[in-house]
Amino acid sequence: MQCGIGHLPGGCWRTMGLHCVLILWLFSGLAVGFKQGDNVTLYVNKVGPYHNPQETYHYYTLPVCRPEKVHHKSLSLGEVLDGDRMAESLYHIRFKENVEKKTLCHLTLSEKQVDQLREAIEELYYFEFVLDDIPIWGFVGYIEESGFLPHSHKVGLWTHLDFNIEFNGDSVIFANVSVKDVKPVPLEEGAGLAVGGVGVGGGTLTVIHTYSVHWFESSLPHARRAERLRDYSFFPKTLEIHWLSIINSLVLVVLLLGFVIIILMRVLKNDFARYNVEEEGGCDDLDQGDNGWKIIHTEVFRFPPYKSLLCAMLGVGAQFLTLATGIIVMALLGMFNVHRHGAINSAAIVLYALTSCVSGYVSCRFYTQINGQRWVWNIILTSSLFSAPLFFTWSVVNSIHWWCGSTQALPATTVLLLLGAWVLVGFPLTVIGGIMGKNRAGSFQAPCRTRSIPRQIPTQPWYKHTAVHMAIGGFLPFSAISVELYYIFATVWGREHYTLYGILLCVFAILLSVGACISVALTYFLLSGEDYRWWWRSVLSTGSTGLFIFVYSVFYYRNRSSMSGLVQTTEFFGYSLLTALVFSLMLGSVSFWASLAFIRYIYRSLKMD
Repeated sequence: MQCGIGHLPGGCWRTMGLHCVLILWLFSGLAVGFKQGDNVTLYVNKVGPYHNPQETYHYYTLPVCRPEKVHHKSLSLGEVLDGDRMAESLYHIRFKENVEKKTLCHLTLSEKQVDQLREAIEELYYFEFVLDDIPIWGFVGYIEESGFLPHSHKVGLWTHLDFNIEFNGDSVIFANVSVKDVKPVPLEEGAGLAVGGVGVGGGTLTVIHTYSVHWFESSLPHARRAERLRDYSFFPKTLEIHWLSIINSLVLVVLLLGFVIIILMRVLKNDFARYNVEEEGGCDDLDQGDNGWKIIHTEVFRFPPYKSLLCAMLGVGAQFLTLATGIIVMALLGMFNVHRHGAINSAAIVLYALTSCVSGYVSCRFYTQINGQRWVWNIILTSSLFSAPLFFTWSVVNSIHWWCGSTQALPATTVLLLLGAWVLVGFPLTVIGGIMGKNRAGSFQAPCRTRSIPRQIPTQPWYKHTAVHMAIGGFLPFSAISVELYYIFATVWGREHYTLYGILLCVFAILLSVGACISVALTYFLLSGEDYRWWWRSVLSTGSTGLFIFVYSVFYYRNRSSMSGLVQTTEFFGYSLLTALVFSLMLGSVSFWASLAFIRYIYRSLKMD
């Protein structure tokens, strides 16, 4: 029986299905109803440089109006992972009640605090508030560069904010903040030199923070309020409807696959006709006067070296296939709209823990089939193949965030929670899946028996070397997703809200199809040269797509983004390496199973009586 994720035991699928229903219930959102005059809590969240999305700090790290005792909001796991640190503010907003220029606080700034604000404004710091799960963005201050001789450099602090809130019935639909018709308070070098401040003296600057609230009725129902936020353009808009680009990629991929399949089938048809004509004798007599893939029928199923590592890679690749499919399906069900902060992070953590049984089952099952003996070590290797690099990368990135005081640094309680999820859920499920896979392994079922003495492999031309196959097998799948990859990067490393999950599903299917077909073609060319070392080659050929993705991430960082600084750079390249590893494992697994199915098919089709 061929090993694959389709052979998972029913109990494992039922458990995962039950948890998916639980996740769906947890992420389902309900409208919050307000009455006239009800308090609508405004939470302050974080601040950070405009061009560094992952470099964020708590709002109250700046010298701003704050309560005497800060009360933080209880956050979900996904919100904490997303760097949210919401706290109650001094803003008093009541449902459908307008407010005109209400005083928030009087603030006396020292020279050091003025310099801190100047530095933040010059680095284009923005703030994020949250009102009824609606994010509100605005800039901390104003900066103006003008003239050459004389050169003018002006920095100003916004001390008045206008909140514009839209409502429909008893629910809030949308909210934003405006500084239209408001003059910023200039912040010159050193305190006490500001012009336009309320009070100056003694090396300090006194400012009065005020705010206004205006309510507007909207015809948009609460169920569709995500559309209103999606159309808002505080951050640069890079995501557009890109059906034309996807259709272009789809046409190219279909032509490529059609070309590969047609050519390969014609060649195989000729091979079968030549090999099966007037064939007599047993399986061991077939290499007399023959050449090509038929002559190595007694070698092609010779088990490879490093069997445990190979099986671990196949198992983790199958896990990520299941995880990616689950995330896309949940997205298509509408579980990740823009108002559910960190929902996709929470879902990814939960699904990664639950799908650990997939990696253990697939890895240990196939390891047992190819006569692996150290199945306990195989389970340990499978469970740590991705989690170990993930922990190391996270440790480095989190340490830098902690050192810089960023909100992206996870609290100790969250770290213990994630560690507990892996120790109490992820690892035990890997062990359970591995034991079930070992007990249900069966035999490998090779069409031909393998000789005890390996056959000598002829010298191969340069275009059949591993590096060339990796270049071809990695570039073609990458070219199929290169268009969509830009939008994914703009979502993950920007502030875009990805909503075209139908397109993402199509691109995901294209990626897997191209990877499988290219792997089959490259495996055929390898066997035609009487080289039977296809096991690792099939994994590496399409698995090299991860290298191309990492190279693209370098290009994106340098040419498509304005990110800079130690914090943002470390996080970007650290997690880009992990992303490349995920794609390598996932596509390597797909290409291996496709090559194995192809090899079994062609050798079963020979007349070897």
